[in-house]
Amino acid sequence: MIITINGMPGSGKTTLARAIARKYGLKFYSVGNIRRAIASFFCLTIDEFNKIGERHNFTDVFVDEMFKHCIKDNAVIDGRLAWWLFPKSIKILLLCNTKIAAERIFKAKRKSEKAYKSIKEVEREIRERITSDIKRYKKYYGIKNLYDINNYDIAIDTSNIDKKEMIKLAIDVLERFIKN
Repeated sequence: MIITINGMPGSGKTTLARAIARKYGLKFYSVGNIRRAIASFFCLTIDEFNKIGERHNFTDVFVDEMFKHCIKDNAVIDGRLAWWLFPKSIKILLLCNTKIAAERIFKAKRKSEKAYKSIKEVEREIRERITSDIKRYKKYYGIKNLYDINNYDIAIDTSNIDKKEMIKLAIDVLERFIKN
């Protein structure tokens, strides 16, 4: 079984992917973590790395191809294009209000992202990141809207629920989906 999770920045993708992997004894992979590590190796933030990706496809295609060819089964994959790379997977989309997502990111203070001065700045960065993702994925893969809920089996809005509630809800819905 392969489960893929996409969502806007700050929606809880990685938190949910890790929880599902633990629950079902599956391997956990994060495309974002791999891309952040590559960006960090070159002393770049993920946003700077994405900007390079708007001009040069290697920032996306290399990692995407690696995942597509290396993962065969029994995995949870956290990544923007995981649903597209693994069309037979159980596909989950997490949505979130931009302001709430910005608050989450601001509190997280990831080393791979710049030190934000305000939640407003994070909101702006989220919008820029989504725009960059859409631009890159349309250019390199022909995907018009990676957040179109019609591409997914399950869609959950995480705006007004905490981590525990999100995990419980997602696993409950996933269990029902698997049974059907």
